[in-house]
Amino acid sequence: MTYDRLVCANCAAPVNEGRCPVCRASRERLPENGLFGQVTPAALVALLVALIALTLLVHQAA
Repeated sequence: MTYDRLVCANCAAPVNEGRCPVCRASRERLPENGLFGQVTPAALVALLVALIALTLLVHQAA
């Protein structure tokens, strides 16, 4: 799960919008997005499948 999908228990809005003081405080504590911060789980699965396919192709060619 990515941090941009967290919902505030105080105002029921996404934390990344910072609508209430609790959201803003929680948003300050969240780590910054790193290298894979914007990558969705579906994109990671697609990348894994592509890497496995590439490995199989290289193994068959050798």
